[in-house]
Amino acid sequence: MIRVGFLGDVVGKPGREMLKRYVKEMKTKFSLDFVVANCENASGGFGLSAKNAVEIFEYGVDVITGGNHSFDKKDVLPLMQTLPILRPFNHYDNTDGKGVITLKNSDGKSLSVINMLGAMGLNLVKNPFLSIDEALNLCESKNILVDYHAEMTSEKMAFFWDNKERVSAVFGTHTHVGTDDLKISGNAVYVSDAGLVGAREGVIGMDAAASVAGFKTGIKHSFGVNEKYKKIFQMIVFECENGVSTDAFKIKIIDENEIITKAYND
Repeated sequence: MIRVGFLGDVVGKPGREMLKRYVKEMKTKFSLDFVVANCENASGGFGLSAKNAVEIFEYGVDVITGGNHSFDKKDVLPLMQTLPILRPFNHYDNTDGKGVITLKNSDGKSLSVINMLGAMGLNLVKNPFLSIDEALNLCESKNILVDYHAEMTSEKMAFFWDNKERVSAVFGTHTHVGTDDLKISGNAVYVSDAGLVGAREGVIGMDAAASVAGFKTGIKHSFGVNEKYKKIFQMIVFECENGVSTDAFKIKIIDENEIITKAYND
């Protein structure tokens, strides 16, 4: 049996501070074998810098996943070749980086992680529903986690229903708003969006003023991360054995108060 922690979109310095504060503590408290975190917004809200990537691994994260902002910071590209930093698997051929990785720890436990980008409303990529077969063929573990980075909850749900007997977890990311549909069905645990790690005020982790101005004027304003906002930490923890998830719960920490929500079984 393995126990894995998953973190949705880590946004800017507030998100990195929450990783530093809580990841190692959660690893110890809940006996986590691996921690996976989506960090495509971890540097200033857009992309991931090489410096921040190294720091995030020091905080206890074992695999970094990405999405539509994976390539915003060019200095991280060389690290994608040598460190467990994923970009969406279904980018076109010859794209820098990798979309699948398998981890093995000293206890002989293993986890394969797949990063996928949704087909609707984001970058032009190969169809994730058709690309998943190739990704699964690269997995060296029966325990398989998919970070499905997508705009539409319907697309995430459809992907889950199509693959819930073949993977152990499908976690939605990208929209930054945690959903309350954490469940286990078939072999897998699912949630439409794991929720952001970072500033809980503002708009999806970013400063509210720029977002409001954009909607009022129709002109795009420069987004930034307001580091004075109060913060939130959100992690999905699931147990898995031989590819089958048996238990899952969500940890939410707000103002040092820890809230745990159990998954339901379909």
